[in-house]
Amino acid sequence: MVNLAARALEQALHRRIARYGVVPGQFAQLLALYERDGQTQAELCAQVRIEQPTMARTLDRMERDGLIERRLDPSDGRRVLVFLSERAWQLRDSLYAAAEDGNAVATRGQDRQALIRALAAIVANLEADEAAPGLRRTRARRVRNKVGATGEPS
Repeated sequence: MVNLAARALEQALHRRIARYGVVPGQFAQLLALYERDGQTQAELCAQVRIEQPTMARTLDRMERDGLIERRLDPSDGRRVLVFLSERAWQLRDSLYAAAEDGNAVATRGQDRQALIRALAAIVANLEADEAAPGLRRTRARRVRNKVGATGEPS
């Protein structure tokens, strides 16, 4: 059910932001940069929770589409900072309104604050689970033990 809801929310967002030349895969990065412009790619990866290669491809597209600019960090020339373009700043209110509209439709007839609390609790639970020492290795080992070297269940 969570995957279905996530896909439906993404499709609703896409319908609302496509007219601005933005796709859902760029939306989280835009929100992160609206919150704090001038971040490194690694900082964006941590904030948006995606891997470096995916972020690099997304930022390449965003730069191509005129949404961001990459600049050398004046205090450390080895670092590149990502900044929103003027175009992205001009889209801010429209993008926020589009997202709010989609969220309003999605939560129609629901206790919105209760949903926000539930989603925050889900995120917190999963973050705690991810941070649990040794948990990942144990799960991976269990999966490997259930699936043989050929990929067939043992």
